[in-house]
Amino acid sequence: MEITEQHISQIELEQMNSRYRGVFMNSLAGYRPVILVGSVSTDGLSNLAIFNSLIHFGADPALWGLVCRPNAEERDTVRNISSNGRYTLNFIHLSERAKAHQTSAKYEAVVSEFEACGFEAEFKNGCATPFVKSALVKLEMEAVATIPIPLNGTSILIGKPVNIHLGSGMVGPDGFVDLTGAGVLGCQGLDAYLFGTVIERLPYAKP
Repeated sequence: MEITEQHISQIELEQMNSRYRGVFMNSLAGYRPVILVGSVSTDGLSNLAIFNSLIHFGADPALWGLVCRPNAEERDTVRNISSNGRYTLNFIHLSERAKAHQTSAKYEAVVSEFEACGFEAEFKNGCATPFVKSALVKLEMEAVATIPIPLNGTSILIGKPVNIHLGSGMVGPDGFVDLTGAGVLGCQGLDAYLFGTVIERLPYAKP
């Protein structure tokens, strides 16, 4: 099959309109999970924000990362996590995509996205940081490191899971978590939401 290509040079990339380039590069990165990050301020105000940058760093020890935008210290989520070291990660059902997307709106710091976007906060295991009650997968996370990326002013927040809550029947005999079977929402770019399907699980590859 002959493939027709479009070539974009580094110069052309740099000359793109900034908003166009943002959409282009975000969507080019491919399919990713949608994560709602729950946090709470020192005044006890809950916050909920959508992220599409979850990174798996390893299983032993278990570590996950989130990419935070430039000037992250000015954003409620990062400021809240910096103050108490705890946050929650919430995987939601595809039916809640509109509400999840709405959390990206720039609400005032005194406004809780839980209430503004129609999500019910839930507190579990003595955790003072709210979970999304309807989430299919919920993790209480402890922040362990923040790595600055001088190249573009972003940073990577690395955390470890303290408590994990999953829907019944989601974990298979070998430990595989069936996110697609549960209807967990995914995304491409900043505004395209999707639902994936597992085509096949292949055996461990050996030479």
